[in-house]
Amino acid sequence: MTTLHEHGRNAMKIGPGSSSKSGAERRQHRRHDLEQSGITVERWDGARKAGETIGQLVDLSAGGVRIRTQEANIKADGQIRVKLALPDYAGICPFVDTSSNDPQPKREWIGWMTVSRVNKVSDQQADVCGRLVDMDEMDRGMLGLYLSTQPLAA
Repeated sequence: MTTLHEHGRNAMKIGPGSSSKSGAERRQHRRHDLEQSGITVERWDGARKAGETIGQLVDLSAGGVRIRTQEANIKADGQIRVKLALPDYAGICPFVDTSSNDPQPKREWIGWMTVSRVNKVSDQQADVCGRLVDMDEMDRGMLGLYLSTQPLAA
């Protein structure tokens, strides 16, 4: 029997094959720590702020991202169009360009992040966490493979 356990705003599935309340994993994709890599994330809202750095990548999964930013106007339940540019790692490129009949590796992805939480880290910085909502399955799969070579987040 499977039941839902309310934990803050997130529902957690408890049942066969899942953990109990303590140590339960709510995430569909594992998070990977990329904070030490110094990778920046850009806002990509068209002409208004295209290419403007929004913050630094803290951790990433095939389904979501956490960014450390100094922007004070970001609120939960909003959406931000972002550009992720990741370096090749262990011979794996993180995304795939499928715009032609011959798919090619690519390092960049531009799409929407739905902000789920904003946690203040200091007076000047906040962690913005959210889901990557419009990533196609080919890119999500390649990103998962790419991240499998990276250290896991705590």
